[in-house]
Amino acid sequence: MEALNLRRQPIGPNYANPKFDAGWNLSFKGEAKRTPAETGRVTAFGPRASILEEGDLTSAVHEIIEGSVLLFKLLPDGRRQIIEVLGAGDVFGLSPSGVADVGAEALTKARIAIHDKRRFDSDPELRTRVFERLRRQLCMLHDHALLLGRKSAQERVATFIMRLVPDRGGRSCHGPSDVSDSAKVDLPMTRQEIADYLGLTIETVSRSFSALKRGGVVAYERQDSVTIPQVCRLCRMTGSH
Repeated sequence: MEALNLRRQPIGPNYANPKFDAGWNLSFKGEAKRTPAETGRVTAFGPRASILEEGDLTSAVHEIIEGSVLLFKLLPDGRRQIIEVLGAGDVFGLSPSGVADVGAEALTKARIAIHDKRRFDSDPELRTRVFERLRRQLCMLHDHALLLGRKSAQERVATFIMRLVPDRGGRSCHGPSDVSDSAKVDLPMTRQEIADYLGLTIETVSRSFSALKRGGVVAYERQDSVTIPQVCRLCRMTGSH
């Protein structure tokens, strides 16, 4: 079984489709599309590097070329809510006020194309590419709002793991292959980060993982990867079917 990187699918509960290339291939037809590296200034960030702080002045559009990025908000007492987990093709940093309303942190090594406001305003291909991606990210936020508002702790954790399995669990799920229904996924997020994303405590996340392991739904020796013997069984525990 091949380990899978944290990537996200554009629509539906399954956000981790490695066949889904960056968003610049989505909107324009016919002529060759320019890549983010051709339209923006590319900057590399190491794992856990700060990209933006909430309240920073920013008028640039940030487009992820590779890697994963966390967007988060902080309360005055230090409590954190992770708003989005973004992957290649996703965008962030747009603000009508010119002030960042969320913080952004590289979860893994990341390369990001930064498009200044002048380029964004004058480049129709870039604007269409960004707006198309934002439409898909909005769909993801709708799914996540449902998770936070209505799903149990175990359903949230099961949904989170399912989002990492390519081509499974979403409206376009192709079902198990003829060979195997197993999968192995990487978990670059810590248990605390998963808790901050799912609106749970770290203790509840740990108990949910342990319950899934005891039930044979998942298997793991370390906290940075999970093996799923039967993906359909895990999917049935998400509350979405």
